[in-house]
Amino acid sequence: MPRQGSESYCREEVKRHDRDRYITALFASAAERRGLFALYAFNQEVARTAEVVSEAMLGEIRLQWWRDAIDEIFAGQPREHMVVEELAALAARVALSRDDFEALLAGREADLSSDPPADLQSLECYLEATSASLMRLAMQVLGVPLDELARKSARHLGVAWGITGLLRAVPFHAAQKRVYLPQDHLFAAGVKLPDLFELRGSDAIDGVAMRLAKRADEHLQEGKSLAAGLPSQALPTLLPAVLVGRYLQRLERTDYNVFAPAFQQVPPARIWWLLPAVWRGRI
Repeated sequence: MPRQGSESYCREEVKRHDRDRYITALFASAAERRGLFALYAFNQEVARTAEVVSEAMLGEIRLQWWRDAIDEIFAGQPREHMVVEELAALAARVALSRDDFEALLAGREADLSSDPPADLQSLECYLEATSASLMRLAMQVLGVPLDELARKSARHLGVAWGITGLLRAVPFHAAQKRVYLPQDHLFAAGVKLPDLFELRGSDAIDGVAMRLAKRADEHLQEGKSLAAGLPSQALPTLLPAVLVGRYLQRLERTDYNVFAPAFQQVPPARIWWLLPAVWRGRI
């Protein structure tokens, strides 16, 4: 049994560090919401690995700790940790895919490298392992059957969400001397990494951002088309797609300048963006 306070701990961690997913989870039922917060809190724990360790080896140790924790959850012997206990309680009442957990953790190993993804395909593989795997797990929390349609929808929407999130995070990553923009795109555009690391915008960086934004929109439109065939209970896991569309519109209005305040400022009332989709029952 989770200890007292574990539910609120996960909820507050998601609210503080992953506000967008926190908002979308509010549209799930109370029981489902608790499961989503546990899942998203786990994601936060592993996603920030590169930020909290001083060297790659320590990051590997942290990720291995979580692999062992997941093994113990599926063995019915969870260790004492607020997030682990909530995940274990979730796994006791919902059939969760161990493969998706393993894919997510394997994908996060790429965060420990200082090298950008080699090309767009590498970036999308990384996002399929991380963002799309998380979306598939979230669908399972809501009881959505993981058939081919659900998997394809999660892949496209997860990659769209991931690309958009990385574009929003360019200044944050650049300040840490980390780059997630594909190397081949950077090279072809003539982007100079010092410009990125010193948070200086350029036409070259804008061009890379534009191409990635267009690619994100392609995945978004394909994912939305597929999602139209999913059961209604999937909606809270699909709502991030609404935010993707809005963020891409904001980026386009800045001429794809990822450093522009109009793109970087957090919209205070973005929960209102979601309401039309909630009223329609589809994204």
